[in-house]
Amino acid sequence: MKTRVTLAAVLSLVLTVFSGMTYGQDARSANDIAIKVTDDWLTAFNAQDGVAWAAVLNYPHVRFASGSVSSWGSREEYAAMAKKRFPTLVNNGWDHSVWLRRDVTLSSHDKVHVSVEFERFKADGETLGVYQALFILTNIDEHWGVQGVSTLSPY
Repeated sequence: MKTRVTLAAVLSLVLTVFSGMTYGQDARSANDIAIKVTDDWLTAFNAQDGVAWAAVLNYPHVRFASGSVSSWGSREEYAAMAKKRFPTLVNNGWDHSVWLRRDVTLSSHDKVHVSVEFERFKADGETLGVYQALFILTNIDEHWGVQGVSTLSPY
């Protein structure tokens, strides 16, 4: 019986240690990447700067939202879409968004998955909603960017 308790204790310790680890790079590095890239993404988004927003991405870029999948092959394509998207957001009352949570769920030397939660606000500070998304960050040609987003937010 003593062997079983010891084995269970060791297994529990191993699972505890490995449950918080990331694959291929240390968690601090993955978190630093996630914070930097998502901060740049939200800064450009809140500024309604389609060119800067497109520069934070890697291509082809894919977005899963509102029951559909969209993709863009270049910065120019994405910036053109953004130019059309911002007026829709503003017409629906949006003024800015803030991060509520950003958690790295998986990482390697060239990819980081970030589970996020964000809140959208009207100009007067009233909340429009709180939403979740998964951001997939990739390192392509030494550029860390958002290559995929799956979001549960409207428009």
